Order: sequence, then C-alpha cells, then structure tokens
Amino acid sequence: MEELILSKIDELKDQMIQDIIQMVQIKSIESEASLDAPYGQGVKEALNQALMMSQRLGFKTKNVDNHMGYAYLGDSDEYICAIGHLDVVPEGEGWKYPPYGGNIDQGMIYGRGVLDNKGPIMTCLYALKALKDLNIPMKHQVRIIFGCDEETGFEDLKYYLNHEKPPYLGFTPDCKYPVVYAERGRLGLRILAPLDKLDAFFEMVNTYFLNKKNNGETLGIDYKDDEFGMLEIRQYALHYEENKACFDFAISYPASVQAEDLIDKIKEKIHFDIKITGHYLPVYFPKESKLVKTLQKAYEYVTDLDGTPVTTTGGTYAKLMPNIVPFGPSFPGQKGIGHLPNEWMKIDDLITNAKIYALSLYYLNREEES
Repeated sequence: MEELILSKIDELKDQMIQDIIQMVQIKSIESEASLDAPYGQGVKEALNQALMMSQRLGFKTKNVDNHMGYAYLGDSDEYICAIGHLDVVPEGEGWKYPPYGGNIDQGMIYGRGVLDNKGPIMTCLYALKALKDLNIPMKHQVRIIFGCDEETGFEDLKYYLNHEKPPYLGFTPDCKYPVVYAERGRLGLRILAPLDKLDAFFEMVNTYFLNKKNNGETLGIDYKDDEFGMLEIRQYALHYEENKACFDFAISYPASVQAEDLIDKIKEKIHFDIKITGHYLPVYFPKESKLVKTLQKAYEYVTDLDGTPVTTTGGTYAKLMPNIVPFGPSFPGQKGIGHLPNEWMKIDDLITNAKIYALSLYYLNREEES
C-alpha cells in the first residue's frame, strides 16, 4: 500500500504545485480587522481560497468564523489532523522575484509563504487527497486545518479550541525534520523603568543583554540539559510605553527549568519592574510514543534518512494545540529561509513532503497502530 500511496502523490504533483503557487500569490499579511475578517481581508481571501480548493478536491469543509477552517474526510468523533497556517509575515525588501509571484527558477518556487506555511499545509491537503482517491478506510476522521493568525498571536487557535474539540493525534508542518518530540518553553518578559532612571536603565541593558552571549550567563540563568541544549535569550526590543522605558526579550528555555525560577533569578540582578508579556510551556512527547514513532517511520520510509527525533528552539501551534508535534517541512541543513527575502522551497521537497505526510496519515489511521 505504501508504494501505491507514493505513486498517487506523483500523479497529483502537478496540480498540487499549481495550487501552491496560486496560494502564494495571495498577500495574506494580517491587516485591519472587520466583522467577517478578524485578521484582515488578505488572510480571509487565503482561507476562502484554501477551502474552495479543498471542495474542488472532493472534501467537505468548515469555516470556523474566518478564524480557521478545515477540510475533512470521515465522520468519526475522534480526528487526526495536520494544522498549518495561511497568514504570512510582511515581505520586506531585497527580493529578486516579486514576493507574491510564485515564480519558479531552477526547480524552486519563490514567494512569501511558500515554506512558511502555505506550501507545506497544501502538501498535507494533497496527502489526504491521495488517501481519498485510493479509497483507504479511515478509522478516524482526518482534518487539514488552515490557520490564520500563527504569525501574530495564535488568536485563531484559541478561537478554534473554544468551538472545536482538540485532535486525537496530529502534527504541524511548520518546523523541521525529523519529527520534533519536544519544544522549549517560551517566556516573554518586559523590563520597565521610569524616565528619570534612564541612565541606570540603559546601563542595565548594556550590562546584561547587549553584546553579551545569549545564553543568560550574565543573569545567572545559563541552564542547559542533554535533550534541549543551552537556554537562549532572543528578540530584544527597546521602546517607550506610558512614560516608561521598556526592554523586551524572550527566553527559550529547556523543559527541565521552571519559568518561575527564571524570573526569580533575573530579579536578583535587575531591580526594575518586570512584566510577563507571554508564556508558553514546553511541549514534550516521549520518543517511544505512538505519535512520534509513527511519524518517524513515515519519514524514514520515504527519505531513507535517519529519523531520530529531535527538539527545537522554535515555537509552533504545538504550544497551544493538544496532542500534536512539529513535523517538517524543512530538511536537515535547510535553515533561515521562512522569514527572509527570497523565501523558497524546492518543488522536489514539496513532493517529498506530500509523500511523508500521506504515509503519516495512513499509518496513524491503521487499526494495528492503536
């Protein structure tokens, strides 16, 4: 059956690539909200397009009040999902091709969102299309979920979880391969100082953050463990708010550390007010869990590469959506592509992704895998 599924993806690949290009051509940056477009008209257009494509491929669809939408196959109460997003970051400057052109050059598609995350979630849709065309029985319903606010706050997923139950198992194609069994925690902090303390405030910023190692050693929080590696501090930002100077930063921390301990340690060094601006707990699945082992099996079957599960410093929908892990789409060695000018993805890699995801959905639905 595996080879039939992979062959079916090859039959569908040309249509899949055309649909991906069409999706990339929609400028779906978050913009001013309206009653029927909570993340702006561009994002709504992308969601409508994805749902129309899904219907054309023979799937039932549901629009969750323009916060998210999904295509689905099967009617069981439990569902397996692949969840990605259609919103993109601003295009920026320095493109050699129009950022919303979807141009092909030497086997690569260029365009904002082709990697992050329109291309990968469309490969998931075509993965399910392959299973549908082969009439493979589904033990569980399968949903391909299209998110609309991953880049700017996860409000889409919060809304979804208030209106739909979470999946039985699933993955998000918005990170890297092999399967990611754990994500670090993410703690956002803001240091606030009155304007009459600016000299001390800037001395603090220089002493503890700027031109220092980003491992937290100046703050006494340079924690490290064997699974996650070293803690990292990132996303520095200086600004003013309500007559106060503010310094924002985020801590990407190992699962062996508690956020409360980090804050206590920082307060020993810094004596200005500290405010939590956001916090996501670490994500962790045992390497021997059904979900991780099943996705590893699919990856190794298609690629013949080592699929030993890994961790990530990044943050995905897995921070908020229960029972899912990050899985693809970037292969080992492919880094720093998604948010930069000339965002690209190889056509061959898109096809390989579709094959990996098709086998993943197939394996997750097999009775004997329970």
